[in-house]
Amino acid sequence: MNLISKIFIAIVALEHLYILYIEMFAWTTIGKKTFRSFPADLFEKTKALAANQGLYNGFLAAGLGWSLLISDPIWSKNVAMFFLACVIVAGVYGALTASKSIFIKQALPAIIAILVVFFTNAVR
Repeated sequence: MNLISKIFIAIVALEHLYILYIEMFAWTTIGKKTFRSFPADLFEKTKALAANQGLYNGFLAAGLGWSLLISDPIWSKNVAMFFLACVIVAGVYGALTASKSIFIKQALPAIIAILVVFFTNAVR
């Protein structure tokens, strides 16, 4: 995989590590500042739920990170495409069910990354 693809994948992975951090460890502090549309009293009550969501974001970040470590270019691309597609599905679902801004913040970076990976790493 070329460098530009790896950079875009790393950006999406880092974003999901940040989401993991907020949801698992800073839900009642940074989470309140980030998700201002939620009533303040819900943060303590939903701490376990948020941590569970954060764990899933960690799995997405781990998969994207794994794709960067695979030496076989075809497998590396396939694993990256799978996990980027998972991020896109999660972002679209979040936009439809929770907040439209999730599409911009989560799905759009993954869409850009998947296009970069697809078009710059075409198997010849």
